[in-house]
Amino acid sequence: MLVLISCGKEKFEPHNYTEVFVDQVYSDSVSIRAITLMDGNLGFAGSKNTYGIYNAAQKSVVTQQMEQDSLAMEFRAVASTNTDFYMLTVASPALLYKTGDQGKMELVYREEHEKVFYDAMEFWNNQEGIAMGDPTDGCLSVIVTRDGGQHWNKLSCDVLPEGVEGEAAFAASDTNIAVVGDHTWIVTGGKKACVFYSPDKAVTWQIFETPIIQGEPTQGIYSVDFYDKDNGFIIGGDYTKPNGNTANKAITSDGGKTWQLVGQGQDPGYRSCVQYLPGRKAEELVAVGFKGISFSNNKGKDWKQISEEPFYTIRFINDSTAFAAGKNRIAKLTFR
Repeated sequence: MLVLISCGKEKFEPHNYTEVFVDQVYSDSVSIRAITLMDGNLGFAGSKNTYGIYNAAQKSVVTQQMEQDSLAMEFRAVASTNTDFYMLTVASPALLYKTGDQGKMELVYREEHEKVFYDAMEFWNNQEGIAMGDPTDGCLSVIVTRDGGQHWNKLSCDVLPEGVEGEAAFAASDTNIAVVGDHTWIVTGGKKACVFYSPDKAVTWQIFETPIIQGEPTQGIYSVDFYDKDNGFIIGGDYTKPNGNTANKAITSDGGKTWQLVGQGQDPGYRSCVQYLPGRKAEELVAVGFKGISFSNNKGKDWKQISEEPFYTIRFINDSTAFAAGKNRIAKLTFR
């Protein structure tokens, strides 16, 4: 009996999505820029002290309002582990909450400074997490937990690369940080559009320059995603000139050390969030912003706008469905 075994690589058939079906699952007068997948459900937090969870099985949303010293709070960073949900306010006082033992959100970190402005948060594992914000004392604000979020410590400027006056970040979609394994990337904008990189969960850092448009307060990198430790993508531009489509998209294949512009002179222009589609070999990306939804199936070289629906941020459940959030709403998206 003759048995033939093929040793060739399985051919990759790219998706050719041309439209998006939008199923709105939550609507209220709340701006939502921070969402996190939680075992098939979606945790979120936004303006007007509001946070909540969408239960996908029950197709229901439960929201609450955080109360703290009569403060008006806006959350633009959230994260989750297998056991907890975390949310962080954007400005002073910076207030970071985690799920408590009694099922209520508990305050675990507070920071007051006239320049405090936190932008994003991620976890490497159930115990170790990181959040970043604009500089307060000559370097980026980076806080780290090693005990499941019970305690957070701000990294000294002796540890981080020296910042540039006017360099900051944008709290546009909670995607200023990307993590893969122990690797971490943080992106900036304003005076400089750089990538801060740590190979060891924020113990040591390097900084890499990018060709993304920079120099003005509204210019720079708004979002980063990494498919694996080598392949990553950054997107941004200038939200005050959303049609500008040069020097606003770049790719790396060496872990962020070098970046090459792609899609020069092609739409999309400004976008606030970019994400790789899972399981698609770092070939396929979706970018969202208040000007619509764009799709690429060739590493960002070419794009097509497949919807004018405005969203700030997106997270994929699989390679054809995602949750997205924006002004006054959350939706489940199905790509076709």
